[in-house]
Amino acid sequence: MNRAMGFLRHSFHQLLLFSLISFSCVTGTQFSIPRLGALRRTTRTEPKITSSSVSKDFKTFFYSQTLDHFNYRPESYTTFPQRYVVNSKYWSGANTSAPILVFFGEETSLDNDLSDIGFLTDNAPRFKALLVYIEHRFYGKSIPFGSREAALRNASIRGYFTSAQAIADYAAIILHIKKTFFAKNSPVIVIGGSYGGMLAAWFRLKYPHVALGALASSAPILYFDDLAPQVGYYAIVTKDFKETSESCYETIRESWDEIDKVASKSNGLSILSMKFKTCKKLKRTFDLKDYLDSIYSEAAQYDHPPTYPLSIVCGGIDGAPKGTDILGRIFAGVVAYVGNKSCYDMNAYNHPSDETYMGWRWQTCSEMVMPIGHGNNDSMFPPAPFNLNRFIRKCKSLFGVQPQPHWVTTYYGGHDLKLILHRFASNIIFSNGLRDPYSSGGVLENISDSVVAVHTIHGSHCLDILPEKKSDPQWLVKQRKTEVQIIEGWLAKYYTDLLEFRDPA
Repeated sequence: MNRAMGFLRHSFHQLLLFSLISFSCVTGTQFSIPRLGALRRTTRTEPKITSSSVSKDFKTFFYSQTLDHFNYRPESYTTFPQRYVVNSKYWSGANTSAPILVFFGEETSLDNDLSDIGFLTDNAPRFKALLVYIEHRFYGKSIPFGSREAALRNASIRGYFTSAQAIADYAAIILHIKKTFFAKNSPVIVIGGSYGGMLAAWFRLKYPHVALGALASSAPILYFDDLAPQVGYYAIVTKDFKETSESCYETIRESWDEIDKVASKSNGLSILSMKFKTCKKLKRTFDLKDYLDSIYSEAAQYDHPPTYPLSIVCGGIDGAPKGTDILGRIFAGVVAYVGNKSCYDMNAYNHPSDETYMGWRWQTCSEMVMPIGHGNNDSMFPPAPFNLNRFIRKCKSLFGVQPQPHWVTTYYGGHDLKLILHRFASNIIFSNGLRDPYSSGGVLENISDSVVAVHTIHGSHCLDILPEKKSDPQWLVKQRKTEVQIIEGWLAKYYTDLLEFRDPA
């Protein structure tokens, strides 16, 4: 019986991988939508985060989470273990009503967040705060029915894989923690980056009784419907490269036609495969173009100091030996960024066995429809506008569902944001770096005195919530200081209100 179940799980896994590969191979001229994520998913080989590499101050727990928070059918009461991690090292205790800082997990395992998200641990001593990290349902170790394959093969269960269910999970765990730690009067500040930043902002709007405030770092909550320009993302990538090196920008801009020119030869794809040392022979130029598109996008999005990956790419391109042709210079940029490898996997950014790829593909095919495309003018990329009809067809072929491109703005809002939120909302920080391509879908102006935009001209994606370093530039130090001061103001007002309105019981 166990062997049969194992065979079925393996068979489904292979079928799902085949479907996802097929999905990525028939996208035509629609390039991969750039990934969200507070942390760069580098293509370099890095040591895996293990339990021994994380401080012993982090204690892991599993909460028996309800599968469906919004219905009362028998299956709604099914539970699954959801991982959360607590660090109480700096907490001064419930008797002081010290705050709780909660990090919202996003579309990946929680593991790397514990070491690579620094805002909580850097500021815990200052706030004397309890730290909590919660993993997003269907990622990492928080998967209904124990395996991702089992969860994703069941269309009914897959339907519970939504942002609304996720933030309801967070509410349930936060209330559980407050009860467990007898921390009724401890205010909660929720923190998230990228998609997690969107969740943090939406959580404050939907659960103001649970969270006092939210820090939403690099949260493109306006990249839905027609709220932000579809070409905004790639316009900023182009601008970043052009500002870094005009010659690098020009080389990239000219390379797309050069790829097509070489490919038009009788053995053109073989030539390109050898020139770029692809792990498998190219069957079409799109795979190479999409791979390069992903490298340039990632380098711009996560152009963090002190290494500045975008400069590394351009350093490779501009630093190629004199006389190197255009595609040789492009490949030199790939090697500089990715490292010197025996071969280069053109599917590295779209690998179907990657849990983030699998899970996020479902989320974007259901509700998180972000219409990002290449523009026609003043861009270093070939024209490739977002085609919603094609996107819908592909998602229906893969999952059998119709994407809901307007649901995010229907459920969370977005249109006329300032008009709607300037009286209704409070205590949200939208932080952005303007060199981050996703800032084109971010909130960049203050909405009210307490719903504020904090941005830096030179910042990149989620940089403000990464660990502090001695090498940090002053503009970054100032940005973080501003965010901390705003949160301190929220807490001061809360403690004043607590004295005035405290329940005598």
